[in-house]
Amino acid sequence: MTARKFFGTDGIRGTANAWPVTPEMAMRLGMAAATHFRKADPRRHLVVIGKDTRLSGYMLEPALTAGFTAKGMDVVLFGPLPTPGVAMLTRSLRADLGVMISASHNSYQDNGIKLFGPDGYKLSDDAELAIEELMTHPLDEGLAAPPDLGRAQRVDDAQSRYVEIVKSTFPRKLRLSGLRIVIDCANGAAYKVAPKALYELGAEVFAIGDEPNGFNINREVGSTDTRAMADAVHRYRADIGIALDGDADRVVMCDEHGRTIDGDQLLGLIAQSWKQQGRLSKKAVVATVMSNLGLENHLKGLGVALERTQVGDRYVVSRMLEKGINVGGEQSGHIVLSDFSTTGD
Repeated sequence: MTARKFFGTDGIRGTANAWPVTPEMAMRLGMAAATHFRKADPRRHLVVIGKDTRLSGYMLEPALTAGFTAKGMDVVLFGPLPTPGVAMLTRSLRADLGVMISASHNSYQDNGIKLFGPDGYKLSDDAELAIEELMTHPLDEGLAAPPDLGRAQRVDDAQSRYVEIVKSTFPRKLRLSGLRIVIDCANGAAYKVAPKALYELGAEVFAIGDEPNGFNINREVGSTDTRAMADAVHRYRADIGIALDGDADRVVMCDEHGRTIDGDQLLGLIAQSWKQQGRLSKKAVVATVMSNLGLENHLKGLGVALERTQVGDRYVVSRMLEKGINVGGEQSGHIVLSDFSTTGD
């Protein structure tokens, strides 16, 4: 495969305000992606942009907006919203492109940019390589005429829309009433929506990691440091703990004793439950080469095969689509249930 200049396994990522995560790169990316996705039809072209809570998001968001509007694309700004929310609303709003500004589980010093196509799926390698090539073009190439410049607007109901979408996936006759749930939002993108969704589904909610300040995302909280979740479960005598990462596309859980349940264990539990209910589309689950042999043996005992891919949830999703499998994920906590979502949620 052609060597990549900017994109890694999950978009563009690095130290904020150092190459390649600079305002110039963000503007170039916006212009290149707009060129790649524009279609020759009369309707206005639309891109939606979400972000997590890092300080540098305030730098990258307007730079991306400038690039898109310079090429004639309208921009809708969501503010802080989980990555799966951006993917879902890209499709729901019939946008040409979705953008998430986040460095996932990394500390606040880093940031990154992920792109989603109009179907809500992360871009293919070929699409990313095409955009990379366009990023090297002169900045004054193919600019929109003054009357054709894009407009930008910020919407206030994106979080509520996402909460309603999430709640609609929950079984209608099932409630969380009587459950005491700790939710660790990692001081990240889900700091509002995760506690709200759980509360509206009936749970008694104890939120931690829900006071972002631009610097404390993933700091001693979240799915990569589950001690805060386990401590809170003990402190509040909760029934279960849930820890997300900075952009809320990974989840790690713990039981009432504070014992961690990682992505492999969650995949095993879901596969067992869905097989019993007849909900597995195929007798297979997709994971990566990092998943342990215990998951493979557990699934084998259920009569379910384990398909392995290279590391990266985009490769898990690609294999799921290729083979028609509806459950997949990573040990790190990306859980993809394609009946409901196009990415980890």
